Amino acid sequence: MSLRYTDAQMHALMEELCQRYSYDFRDYSLPSQRRRLNQAIERFHCTDLPALQQLVLDDPAAFDKLLQILTVPVTQMFRDPAFFRALREHVVPVLKTYPSPTIWVAGCCTGEEALSLAIVLQEEGLLERSTIYATDINPQALATAARGVYPLHRMADYGDNYLAAGGLGQFDEYYTVEHATAHFQQRLLDSINFADHSLSTDSVFIETQLILCRNVLIYFNKTLQERALGLFQDSLCHRGFLGLGSKESTHFTRFAADFEPLPGPEKLYRKRAQSHAVSHYAGRHDHARNET
Repeated sequence: MSLRYTDAQMHALMEELCQRYSYDFRDYSLPSQRRRLNQAIERFHCTDLPALQQLVLDDPAAFDKLLQILTVPVTQMFRDPAFFRALREHVVPVLKTYPSPTIWVAGCCTGEEALSLAIVLQEEGLLERSTIYATDINPQALATAARGVYPLHRMADYGDNYLAAGGLGQFDEYYTVEHATAHFQQRLLDSINFADHSLSTDSVFIETQLILCRNVLIYFNKTLQERALGLFQDSLCHRGFLGLGSKESTHFTRFAADFEPLPGPEKLYRKRAQSHAVSHYAGRHDHARNET
């Protein structure tokens, strides 16, 4: 087994995957891509990258398995609790001034962040009049998110996060236990529209008051990061809010002047009244496809 290959070979594989399956990973971060491809080579028992390329191009089922490796980051409920405390303090009071707030969770993975947001909105009396869109490119992740069923052993950590994030109740009130799994309340799941949407190729599909895209941009190169920020700028309403991951920022991008950091270390931004950069991206379609 050889894990030695060039950047050009990686680019060639990503180009082939884009042409064959219409999944565009060409502007993903090369170090992240290399780590995940190495995992795939080992998991599929391939001799080298060309062997992996041949396998996934010939076998759609093998590509589906590769997709899980390429797209699923680490996630959890109320990840970075201080972020959710800041969300309650700085963003929720503004959302309450809208008759029907719309929120987009981009790169939602298996749904934990979208559910966390739904719980916050429920406790703040906003859920019934809010619309949440949670999007991802991975159909298996979206299916898991729509079910809202997770291993029970994770709930202890999630409960600790919930309390640290300023939870107003008891975390275990939001799910029932069946066969060592936690089944989250249907009313929470019904408030979320899970849908297919690619930050690489798709365009704006809705105007929103808040966008959460946390721990996603770190997997993109600068070109794709700026494309995503352009989509967010176009999607956000006047003075809308953007939440990013702890290692992500709008700084050093051409959209830096368009987003005002909120007080504190959490990566919460507010769209400035005057927009400077121009994006207006187009893509495969102008709306997210509902998966629920």
